[in-house]
Formats: sequence, structure tokens, C-alpha cells
Amino acid sequence: MQDVTFRSAALQRDMPYRVPVPAFVPPGAKLPVVYLPHGGGGGNFHDWSNYSEVAHFAEQGLILVRPEATSPITYRNSAERPEGRCEDYIENDLMADVETRFRAAIGRQNRAIVGVSMGGFGAVQLALRHPELFAFVGGLSSAIDVPRRPFSNQANRTTATPSVYCSDPGGRATQRDNDPFLLARAADPSKTPCLFLTCGEQEGMLPANRRLAELLQNRQFKYEFHAVPGGHDWSRWTARPDSCFHSVLAHLGAKP
Repeated sequence: MQDVTFRSAALQRDMPYRVPVPAFVPPGAKLPVVYLPHGGGGGNFHDWSNYSEVAHFAEQGLILVRPEATSPITYRNSAERPEGRCEDYIENDLMADVETRFRAAIGRQNRAIVGVSMGGFGAVQLALRHPELFAFVGGLSSAIDVPRRPFSNQANRTTATPSVYCSDPGGRATQRDNDPFLLARAADPSKTPCLFLTCGEQEGMLPANRRLAELLQNRQFKYEFHAVPGGHDWSRWTARPDSCFHSVLAHLGAKP
């Protein structure tokens, strides 16, 4: 397990990430990379380590990258702040640092992204916006409809759209540009990563995730959707990553 801090040009500050890597990598070998964006509500790059056991998939020949997100957590370039370019930070700065620092295989066929909650939204919208970057995307309880929610200035913003999508200038355009439903309608299914979606049957996010799955089915995307018992918490997510990561391994061709 390694913690890294590097300078992000897009965010104009230092950013941390955590990486479990296999204890032994054969000489000359390059390993596929899985990016694991965390959720909101006080989440950070320690979450996957603190609350899940997915690190053992490093033993299967994966480099697992748990990045820190910006605040507010949107996984999108800010419409308001030049130093809030989270999308550029992930797809340019973070990937470049990982592929320079670790023995990472490069190219779309060697990358996946799997997120929980707001990180699931980030994973799905990043993969739909940049299908050339990833072979597989997983969304666990994804806040998939965030750009469609009404903005609220009230204290509880967990059900509202972050201001990065709504504040002028450019907020409404940013909403449209990052709406997974609009992105899925415009995408070429033959060029889009395989999508793995799961959501708890007791979650308020289930209807939106079902609607996205129906859209993916109607447009003949490569996808899986699983509605399972449980709510919006790590006790359920820790029960689901195994099936998601087995799909990751199948798509990336990682070997023990």
C-alpha cells in the first residue's frame, strides 16, 4: 500500500492518492489500472481502504488507484473556478502520474474506473465523455441524476445539484454536458466501455439507475445492471465489489 502526493497542474495544488499494488510483479511486466473515485458526504481517498476489502484484487494483477476528489465533489471541470478542473486533473494529471510512477500498462484496454455514489456518477460520466480512456466502468449506487436535480442553497445538499453545475457563467451548459442520460443518448454503443451498474432496492437512487439501464438496453450498449437488497452505505457496497471486480478482471485480462 503506497500513499502518493503529486502536483496537479489542473487544480494548481498538491493532491494525494493511495495505491495497493501486488507484492511481486515479474520483471518487465506492466499491469492494468483501476481508478476508484470515492463518494461525497465527507468521503476521501482513504474510503476504499477503510471500508472495503477490494485491495486483495491487487493480487490478481491490478494497480488500484484511489484518488482524492475536489470539493465540492463533482468529478467535472468547474464552471466557476479555474483551479477546480477535476476532470482535467483525473484524465491528464492523475493518469500521467500513475503511468509514470508505477509499472502501469497504458492504453484504453488496460484501464477501468469504478466509483461509489458520487464517485459512481463521476466514473460513468467520465467514461461516457471519454470512451477512448477506459475499457470498463463500474457505478455502485451512482448518483446518476445529479445534473438533473434542482439546485438548493439549503444546508442539505445531498439531494441537490452542486453549484458547479448551476452557477453562471456556464452552469446550465455544464449540466447538459455532464448528464449521463444525454451522454448515453449521444454515444456510439460500439465505442463505449462496458458499463456495470448496481443499486440497492432501498435507495432513492434506484429509479434513476433503472432508467439509465433501460436506456443502455434500448441502445444496445454492453452493460450489466443489478438491483440488490440494501441501502446507500458501505455495508452493501462491500458485498458487491466482488462481482464488479470479476468483470473488471475479465475485461482487462489481468492475471495473478
